[in-house]
Amino acid sequence: MKNPYIKSSFGMYMNYFMLGMINIIIASNMDNLSERYAVTVGQISLLVSAIGIGKLIALFFVGRLSDKLGRKPVIITANFLYLVFLIGVPTTTNYVVAFIFAISAGIANSLLDSGTYPALTESFPKKASSASVLVKASVSIGATLLPFIMAILVANHIFWGWTFFGLGVLYLLTGIYLIFMPFPNHKNVTKADGVAETVFKAQPKFAGEGIAVILLGFTSTALFVVWQTWLPQLGKQFIGLDSSQAVQLLSYFSIGALVSVLLLAVVLDKFISPIMVAIVYPIGAFISMLVLFMVNSYGIVLVCTFLMGLFTSGILQLALSIMMKLFPKNKATASSYVNIASSASFILVPIITSSLVGSAGISMTLVFDMVIAVISVLLAVYVLSRFKKIFA
Repeated sequence: MKNPYIKSSFGMYMNYFMLGMINIIIASNMDNLSERYAVTVGQISLLVSAIGIGKLIALFFVGRLSDKLGRKPVIITANFLYLVFLIGVPTTTNYVVAFIFAISAGIANSLLDSGTYPALTESFPKKASSASVLVKASVSIGATLLPFIMAILVANHIFWGWTFFGLGVLYLLTGIYLIFMPFPNHKNVTKADGVAETVFKAQPKFAGEGIAVILLGFTSTALFVVWQTWLPQLGKQFIGLDSSQAVQLLSYFSIGALVSVLLLAVVLDKFISPIMVAIVYPIGAFISMLVLFMVNSYGIVLVCTFLMGLFTSGILQLALSIMMKLFPKNKATASSYVNIASSASFILVPIITSSLVGSAGISMTLVFDMVIAVISVLLAVYVLSRFKKIFA
């Protein structure tokens, strides 16, 4: 029998395809937005912090809304909030108003996550992991395409704001589409039979490995946010690329992220554990950034950008799965702490890097992220050492 929720899932994946574009749309338009609002590029980077503020605010209530009202109304509300952001940012000339629009985008992001992930799990209970992987793949595909769309607009002298307007129209149409689509009843939760209770040799300690995984949620997000925010500016100011080439670096970064998602879907748990990936990935990211810092060849830049996308994508999701494995009786609460740390990273990292860029130059984004990579490795190594003591 054909799954009745396949058409619904198309709308949900479409939302994340567009979210992939939204994730880099501010970084891709820093100069345009700076000129429109008459503020510095550093101040434009703080709009990413505003999105983080919105995500953090929403985390305290979206889960309860999703469980109480259902997945469908929460997702559709996110669609219309994104519409407000996408129409508002390119039309206003006031930086403070744009900041408020960015906060609304962060709230929309949390609403989308709190509705979509449970909805996909409930729609495809036997393929929940694959359904979640496709969400990340959709995000990466969208992020890969946006720089090419922008290049077409620039080549044809079309107003840059049409990237925002086009996405706004798509979110509106997708929201209307989902209104008429069926969703599973979120209250009909079936309990799986025969699931073995987790056996611990020693009890996990929240004050030890729990805090370490939460911090890993912060650092893993920081690794990614630095490049989502600053990669085009790094390409222009540090490497010496023209504007079009610099923006297209985001495509190579996103292709790397997409490859990471597909790679993890194949090898995770079969050939390598999540905690080992959380060690290997930041090491790879550190090496890629170090090479980029030392060698400015265009070919090397493209390879390193791809590798940075590969080695910074997916670590947050692994941190969430590790946290739920350590604290299986309080999965929702435990994972919420990791999400809060991730949202805090969205807020703080653009503020910190903006200050560093203003005082010491764009190259400090590389130095900052290399330090974050080292901290990530140390945290993951500590968690691995605790894993060996905890699990039978």
